[in-house]
Amino acid sequence: MSLPHAILTALLERPSSGLELTRRFDKSIGYFWSATHQQIYRELGKLEAEGHIRALAPEQPARGQKKRYEVLPAGRDELARWTAASQDPKQYRDSLFLRLRAAAVVGTEGIEADLRRHLEVHGKLLAEYEEIEQRDFPPGKDSPQDRLQHLILRAGIDLETFWTGWLTHALEEFAELPDQSR
Repeated sequence: MSLPHAILTALLERPSSGLELTRRFDKSIGYFWSATHQQIYRELGKLEAEGHIRALAPEQPARGQKKRYEVLPAGRDELARWTAASQDPKQYRDSLFLRLRAAAVVGTEGIEADLRRHLEVHGKLLAEYEEIEQRDFPPGKDSPQDRLQHLILRAGIDLETFWTGWLTHALEEFAELPDQSR
């Protein structure tokens, strides 16, 4: 149920076309809630059919013009209801952990290289998040909206810090394993 709520949030921040939404997802919301362009367009249709959003009239009628959407009161009410509702934390699932468990019984071939690749990916994300923090959250930028958005970014920074630390530790453990054709 979260993708429609992510779209409602983005549209409340700024009315947008489907294409603009997909670009915004790629640059912000997509860091923690990803969606394909097709999923976004499908959800826009559903949200419009449910009366949660509507297409704005074009400023100048033109053939092939992108529809821009805004949130209706029913959509704002649904987002507020969903935001206030209690949800249990989701169990974390990652195939890397399962692959490590499997490597304990079938051998570690390929795992060490993939751990290094994961470390590189998480290191790049950490650097990107820290750059966003420096750029978008200078001292004194502390409106409620800024503080909540910064809180989300800090979660990303903390998670990537965890991953880079854990992967570094995992690679140190691999270095100490007896050679088993790693």
